[in-house]
Amino acid sequence: MSVLVLVLAVSAACCLGFGFVLQQSAAQQAPLSDFLSFRLLLDLVRMPRWLGGLGLMVAGMVLGAVALGKGEISLVEPLLATNLLFALALSRYRTGQSLGRQGWAGLLLLAGGVSAFLMAGEPRAGTAVADPLRHWLIIGAVVAVALILTAYARRSRMSWGPVLLATAAGLLYGIQDALTRVSGTRFGDGGLTELFTGWQPYGVLACGITGLVLVQSAFETAPLRMSLPTLTAAEPLTGILCGVGFLGDRLRTDTGALAWEAAGLAAVVAGIVLLGLHPAMPCGTARAEPSARDLQRR
Repeated sequence: MSVLVLVLAVSAACCLGFGFVLQQSAAQQAPLSDFLSFRLLLDLVRMPRWLGGLGLMVAGMVLGAVALGKGEISLVEPLLATNLLFALALSRYRTGQSLGRQGWAGLLLLAGGVSAFLMAGEPRAGTAVADPLRHWLIIGAVVAVALILTAYARRSRMSWGPVLLATAAGLLYGIQDALTRVSGTRFGDGGLTELFTGWQPYGVLACGITGLVLVQSAFETAPLRMSLPTLTAAEPLTGILCGVGFLGDRLRTDTGALAWEAAGLAAVVAGIVLLGLHPAMPCGTARAEPSARDLQRR
C-alpha cells in the first residue's frame, strides 16, 4: 500500500467527517419546505457554519479524488469510510461523551474490518473494462436503486426518510468516486480535451450536486446518527462494486480470501452502525411535519 495514498485517503476522511458534522448542525435549522429541493442549498449558503462544513467536504473530495488517481478504488474506499471516526471525535468533543464499550467496539470493528478487507483482498490494478455496456448496466442499476429509495423517502420523510435519503446519496457518491477515477485517467491520457469530450466529468457533477441535496435533506430532518452511518456504508460498497465491475480492480478470489473480504466488509458496516448510534453523535432537535402552507410554497 502506498504511504501517499494512505495519507491522502485518511486526510480526506478527516475533512469529510468534520464537514458532515458542521453541515448537519446547520441544515437542521433550514425550513422543512425545502425538503428535497435545490432551494435548500440556496438557504444553506447563507449559514457560515454550513459553508465551513461544505468547504471541508469539498477539500475531502479533492483529496479523495487525488487518492483515487493514485490508487485502486477498492483500496481507497474502505479508508474513506473512516470519516465516521473523525465525525465521532468532533461530536464527542462537542458533547463531552466518553466512548464507552459501544464506541470502542465500533472503532475496533471499523478499523479491523478495513484492515481485514485490505489484507485479504490485496487490491491491485488491472485492465479496465472497455465495453460501455458493462459501465451503463452497473451505473444504471445503482442509480435506479437510488431513485427508488428517494421516492420512498418522500413518503416517509420524518420516519425512515432520512435513512433512505442518506443511503441513496451514498450510492451516488460511490458512482461519483468511480467516475472521478475514470475522469482522472482520461485527463492523464489526453489532457482537458480528452477529459471534457467524455461524459464522465458531467456525471461526477450531476452525482455530486444531487447527492448533496439528498444528504442535506436527510440532515435537516433527522439527527446525524440516523443518516451518517448508511451514507458512510453505502459509498465504499458502491465504489468497490464499480471498481471490480468495470474499473479493472482485482481482488484475491480464493475461498479463504473471499471469506475474509466478506467478513471485513461486514465488520466495517457493523462498526459504522455502532459508531453512528453512539450517544456522542448529535441528536439534533425534533422536527415537525411541514404545514400545509409550507407545502404550498414548494
